[in-house]
Amino acid sequence: MAPAEPNALPFRPKGETPHFAEEKEGWKGYVEWEEFPEKKKQAQEVLKRYDFPEPPEFQLNPLPTTNPVLTGERWKQYHSALGLAHIFHHSWETVLQEKSPDMTHILQFPYNGEPPGDRLIKTELTNNKDHFVRNHGGIPDIDPAKWTLDIGGLVKNPRKLTLAQLQDERIFPRQSNIVTLQCSGTRRIEQIHEYPGDGDELINAPWGEGAISTARWTGVSLKRVIKYCGGLVDDKGADNIEFYGADTYFKKGGVHNYVVSVPWRKVKAHEVLLAWDMNGEQLPRIHGFPVRVVVFGYIGARSVKWLYKVRAIHRPSMAPVQRKEYLYYAPQIGKQNARYSNGFSIQDMPVSSAIITPKKMDHIVHEGRVRLAGWAYSGGGHWPVRVEVSGDGGSIWYEVPAENMSTKYFYAWRTWWVDLPVDAEGWLEMCVRCWDNAMNTQPTFVRSAWNWDLHVTSSAHRVKIYSINKSRPNTAARLKQLEENNTPIVPITRPIHFDLETDEEYAKAMELRAWRDPLE
Repeated sequence: MAPAEPNALPFRPKGETPHFAEEKEGWKGYVEWEEFPEKKKQAQEVLKRYDFPEPPEFQLNPLPTTNPVLTGERWKQYHSALGLAHIFHHSWETVLQEKSPDMTHILQFPYNGEPPGDRLIKTELTNNKDHFVRNHGGIPDIDPAKWTLDIGGLVKNPRKLTLAQLQDERIFPRQSNIVTLQCSGTRRIEQIHEYPGDGDELINAPWGEGAISTARWTGVSLKRVIKYCGGLVDDKGADNIEFYGADTYFKKGGVHNYVVSVPWRKVKAHEVLLAWDMNGEQLPRIHGFPVRVVVFGYIGARSVKWLYKVRAIHRPSMAPVQRKEYLYYAPQIGKQNARYSNGFSIQDMPVSSAIITPKKMDHIVHEGRVRLAGWAYSGGGHWPVRVEVSGDGGSIWYEVPAENMSTKYFYAWRTWWVDLPVDAEGWLEMCVRCWDNAMNTQPTFVRSAWNWDLHVTSSAHRVKIYSINKSRPNTAARLKQLEENNTPIVPITRPIHFDLETDEEYAKAMELRAWRDPLE
């Protein structure tokens, strides 16, 4: 299905459309909000004029089968109301230029997309065109010659760096790491299907298993950059580092730049990279060109794209993405009692895994073994050690042989495959779980992982398949019969157009069963 155009619903301005100028030459699609409270207030007043469309109800109603699945009309209209419609048009053009044509566009704007699963796990490192994307705003177009990075806050010597300076190896030694990035919404569709939750203003995208990817990222350690600025001010308690991204973000009627933070201890461990290279290629625009943050083992939302400012601060950032988003709530918290303060901030990604093949509801003809393949990951400085699969919903587990797992890295996933022994026929529930080096594993059921914001679906991943075991004589005979009658076995819902047995076969079988009724 061809992707839709980015402006599906007409927008009717109310009053004069404002013009918010782009502050910097060569920075298209970037508007600075955080430095100008009056401008933020003006934008807020403009947004108050409108009754924007409600987000689509895709949790209690069936999910659209279109691609894009969801179009993000309200986010587009926020931009249109502020005279920024060109941003979502440019963003969609960038998607079509830089991503594979068969990506599943979970959300058109801001863009969220995942690749076909079989290609996702084909290699240890994800092709740049296939790497998942979770954006929170439009895609800026920044001239690298005009790009600068401000380092400030509680550092001893604030500085402004150019890209040439950042890439000068006489000042900053290069660092290169293989790192998996994962959206906290990975596998959210499982929570949605069983226990719906918060729809969120931006839309809690109905991700499948593909909101995870792995790349070799190259750049410089942020710790070295902070050291170049004289280090932190010792007596000010600079315990957190705040990142500013050039995209525009909305929350509760306000407009912002994308701002989050990570603890200084993460930076001090050289686990925060300022990257401009992705898999040996220039960082794509859709992934944050010219420079982005890569935070090892953390939720993907902390790896800020289109970075333009870094600040050392005391407490975690008070910006809305850090304070009001990506919160993990207790099971009895919901619309009736949720507050920003009663959910904890998601940072380290927990142990998780997924079956990519076979897919849900597949009908599989086999000879006593079914091949399963997928990925396993653990963040927060941990790594997958063992993967186990089950063909009976989780009673009996089989270990994936070590030789069937990809290379072990400190900060990355492992792909895996196994030929699982399967004797049973009919509907079966395959599932997978991962153990990491700290003996962490996954909750057994989705219910155990449910939370109001539908983040971190870390339960054992389950896939229902229909098993047809042709090593069984009766099944082999039926398959031969179907082939002779030019009738496919799949889909199983298609009826058979010939008698299932002859009268003689029926009578012989019923004699063995003593017919239908008891003797007396």
